[in-house]
Amino acid sequence: MSLINSTIKPFSVNAFQQGAFRTVTDEDLKGRWSVLVFYPGDFTFVCPTELEDLADHHAEFQALGVDVYGVSTDSHFAHKAWHETSAAVGKVQYALLADLTHQLSRDFEVLIEDAGQALRGTFVIDPQGLIRTVEVHDNGIGRDATELLRKVRAAQYITAHPNEVCPAKWEEGAETLTPSLDLVGKI
Repeated sequence: MSLINSTIKPFSVNAFQQGAFRTVTDEDLKGRWSVLVFYPGDFTFVCPTELEDLADHHAEFQALGVDVYGVSTDSHFAHKAWHETSAAVGKVQYALLADLTHQLSRDFEVLIEDAGQALRGTFVIDPQGLIRTVEVHDNGIGRDATELLRKVRAAQYITAHPNEVCPAKWEEGAETLTPSLDLVGKI
């Protein structure tokens, strides 16, 4: 069964953000757009490049009303140590969630059980807690924050305009499509 348009399950995890520990729950995601970015582990190779890319675009996400959350099965203490020792991860201002029980990774269907780590999974969640986009792929393939921003904008657009759809490579301000019988076979 697809996670698309399903409601996120209740959760409560420790997190590290901007020099402090805090708790993040499913309730924190409600009322705002959110992006959860699962990654395999702290002190690895591709992961810091992805977290840095997200950090470099963090202001753009915030301008769209989107909170970003990095998630791994590492502890919030490991997140703090990584943040303090990696120049790339040191740029991160968004919360790094500690999924020590692996329940969050299981709920989002990205946990590699025998490794105790998550796959690279990206989830765009709307203010009602519905999962609007899902991207999961091999851990050797890094993600691109600019493409994620495009998907967030598209998800926000179709939410605000439920009778329209965004075609391939749609960018904000570009034409959309209005599905109808008249459009069938004309594209």
